[in-house]
Amino acid sequence: MAGHSKWANIKHKKDATDKKKGKIFSRLAKEIMIAAKIGGGDPGANARLRGCLAAARAQNMPNVNIDRAIKKGTGELGDVTFEEIVYEAYGPCGVALIIECLTDNRNRTAGEVRMVLDRNGGNLAAAGAVGWMFKRQSHFVISGENADEDKLMDIVLDAGAEDIEVADGVAEIWGAPDAFLDIVQALEKAGISSEEAAVSRHAENTVELKVIDDANKVLRLVDKLEDLDDVQAVHANFEIADEIADQVEA
Repeated sequence: MAGHSKWANIKHKKDATDKKKGKIFSRLAKEIMIAAKIGGGDPGANARLRGCLAAARAQNMPNVNIDRAIKKGTGELGDVTFEEIVYEAYGPCGVALIIECLTDNRNRTAGEVRMVLDRNGGNLAAAGAVGWMFKRQSHFVISGENADEDKLMDIVLDAGAEDIEVADGVAEIWGAPDAFLDIVQALEKAGISSEEAAVSRHAENTVELKVIDDANKVLRLVDKLEDLDDVQAVHANFEIADEIADQVEA
């Protein structure tokens, strides 16, 4: 499934900016707040919070940011009113989208998501229309010298990894959702850091984009959605054909 790894490499390059890092930290902070509010601020007794902290460490989120988010979640620094909303949608070329949000204003978020979709060739879908195309899985992205399939297989297979995809110096590891913490610990024990670590949604039915204009339209829509403050993650079921991957817009 080279298309997924190719996209991971493209996304890795696109996200390597301070602006993107700031948005990533903001989204991680929200996840930590929600986890702490629901299950308490002790990671040892809160599996969801442990997972959020692992994802934050993968992005080198400063400890002061993490501590502040936990305290906000537990009410020490004010009450947290975010709610989780998931939108299903279609983009250009019939690409399916799952848009995960955390918001303190449902109406604002719905309006912003709908506007971005309308202006970029997408449209909202009914609940369940595209969700069946995605499977929740643990997901890790590793780059550099550690992006070696045989090496990673030896490290994470017994921890619950189910698939490893490698292309252009970027490796993606997929596993069952409940294997997330075990894979985190296996990678940490081996001294391997992740560029991304989260329980994500893996598309089981994909659309291959073979025309550069189509690929750019889809990528622009995903970028616009990801730029919205209330959007935590955008999952899509497209693959970019290898022959055009190097031509997509930065």
